[in-house]
Amino acid sequence: MAGLQEAFARYPRRAVLEGCPHCRGPVPVDDHDLFSLTISLGNTVGNRDDLKSLLPLLLERMVSSTELDPAIVLGKLPREQWRTWPEAEQGAVDGYLDAVWRSLLATYPSQVGSVPDPATFLDAVVAGGESVERFLDAWDVTLGSAADRHLAATVNGLNFADRRSAALAGWLRRETVRDRLYRAFERDHAVSWGDDLAWAYDLVRM
Repeated sequence: MAGLQEAFARYPRRAVLEGCPHCRGPVPVDDHDLFSLTISLGNTVGNRDDLKSLLPLLLERMVSSTELDPAIVLGKLPREQWRTWPEAEQGAVDGYLDAVWRSLLATYPSQVGSVPDPATFLDAVVAGGESVERFLDAWDVTLGSAADRHLAATVNGLNFADRRSAALAGWLRRETVRDRLYRAFERDHAVSWGDDLAWAYDLVRM
């Protein structure tokens, strides 16, 4: 989080933001109701600099509480053309996303606030206008029981017919994933989540 704070420090946070004069009027920034603010921030409330000033707070709350919707928060970024921002700002957001992904895969169940599972994170990445490939590549090389359990839970909970999940579904159907689930089942077949691994292995073989 220090990287985000540093990258966006030059954007002062305002206590009251201008809202659409026809439907909102001035909007106070309330730390206890950030969800409502995220819905309209950068749309009918505030401007790009206001989003930047609040981004470190929103991203911190996204991982420390369950009050925010990751897709809504990250969905603000493409609207504000974040890939045209200064490199330090883009790098801070990229570093944050990579750190959240690593943290998510490191424990099962997730301990990452508003990000309960990999599918939620990847959906938010897409809402942010980004490709999921780099995160899937990182999952490939993140070994251990927690990452494997997330893998099985993702397979078991995914609607493979949903076009919105096409990239993830294609990645999950690879032989590499099948082999990984099989090895995980061999390792953990005697523990309580062994059946989850077996079901996931059977699904990706279909």
